[in-house]
Amino acid sequence: MSQHIAPSRNTAFLTPGILPGLLSADVAASLLAAAGDVTFILTRDGTILDVAVAQGDLANHGFTDWIGGSWIEAMTVESRNKAVEMLQAATGNAPGRWRQVNHHAAGGDIPLRYMVMTLGDSDRLIAIGRDMRAAADMQQRLLQTQQSLERDYIRLRQAETRYRLLFDMASEPVMIVDGQTRRIREANPAAHRLLDAREGSLIGNAAASIVASEQRDDLVAYLGAAEASDSLDPVVLQLIDHKGEARISARLFRQSRTPMLIVRIEPTTPADAEHRFDSTLGDVLERMPDAFVLVDRELKVLTANAAFVELAEMPSADRVVGNPVGTWLARPGRDLELIVGQLRDHGSIRNVATIVRGAAGAQEEIELSGVSATMEGKDCYGFTIRNVARRLRDDTAAQRDLPRSVEQLTELVGRMSLKDIVRESTDMIERLCIEAALAYTSDNRASAAEILGLSRQSLYSKLHRHGLANQASGDS
Repeated sequence: MSQHIAPSRNTAFLTPGILPGLLSADVAASLLAAAGDVTFILTRDGTILDVAVAQGDLANHGFTDWIGGSWIEAMTVESRNKAVEMLQAATGNAPGRWRQVNHHAAGGDIPLRYMVMTLGDSDRLIAIGRDMRAAADMQQRLLQTQQSLERDYIRLRQAETRYRLLFDMASEPVMIVDGQTRRIREANPAAHRLLDAREGSLIGNAAASIVASEQRDDLVAYLGAAEASDSLDPVVLQLIDHKGEARISARLFRQSRTPMLIVRIEPTTPADAEHRFDSTLGDVLERMPDAFVLVDRELKVLTANAAFVELAEMPSADRVVGNPVGTWLARPGRDLELIVGQLRDHGSIRNVATIVRGAAGAQEEIELSGVSATMEGKDCYGFTIRNVARRLRDDTAAQRDLPRSVEQLTELVGRMSLKDIVRESTDMIERLCIEAALAYTSDNRASAAEILGLSRQSLYSKLHRHGLANQASGDS
């Protein structure tokens, strides 16, 4: 029974006995020339002694003109180190291996794959070369194909990004449904908002789950009909949780040979939440303590809340609507024109000091803020009005009393000693603090004593000393 012998990387013939005897020089030369597409006979230093070209196309590139020249110099600069290493390995009896190099030749560089070996005991070397142009062309085509695939992949990613952006930004609810399982594969944010669902929670659910339970079979039947026809009319179904009716339409398309349905959902009735929001907003504007009035481009009142009606001293809002807002708002002259001009130029104004005149003759200082908007294609202006008359009176009184006391103290210089002046200033500060505490607590002596850090008896004593006892109402 014969034993199998695994060959090593470089092996001789396994049965040398069957080889022919000594070969003639002509036969040996023919064998060497046929071993490769180009075969060079070299000296140990790389000088070309002879060349044989077996590949007809290579004969036109001037290989025979290199005889007598350097084999290394016939290569490109990048390949010369490889040639030196092949010559050193061959002269050192090291195992040879194939190395690819490029030659300078007529018509352009030629890639060849060489094996260099010694010729028996002689001082000559043989370099057997194989033409690699076909492999190089194949590599080039492979590289071009890879680059083309890369460009196609980039275009695909860009198209996917545009699709995803359009899908997510669309105000119309849209879903992608698997035609085989009837489950939702994708749903845009508008669909989640319509169904009051958490972002991403619809994905994986049955498509029929978006409608009322008694109409789910109708939706499943409609989706089945949509796969068979492209001209199917939309169906009107009731959404889940009493979210109103919606007009649902579906269209078939294929993705990776899998049938898919793009489902559009169009609500047929406004959502209850929108009605509730509008109602709540109107109620808030009506009940807010600051006055609000909306006027058209001609400054005629479109609507006004109760606070504005009260400032205008009118019996009802109906008596205000349709009249010029200048009847009550701003000082006579160019005051209102300047305000409207600022609105038209800048879109908004903030805290403009002016007045409001009541129908009964009352006049109040106000701060006016406004904004320009568009309603049904026409300009309109909204104003909020804050009554600052009381605040101005309080500020004026504070500014009037305090400087007077300070002036009185400075006038005492030269008439009284510093010790007496300090005592007078201490009394003044004490009086001001007690008055502020009583004002802050609405004249509640017990609370005023607590925030001043005094006992009740001590506070009562100071009230009598400063003549404030009759101004405070007591502990209740």
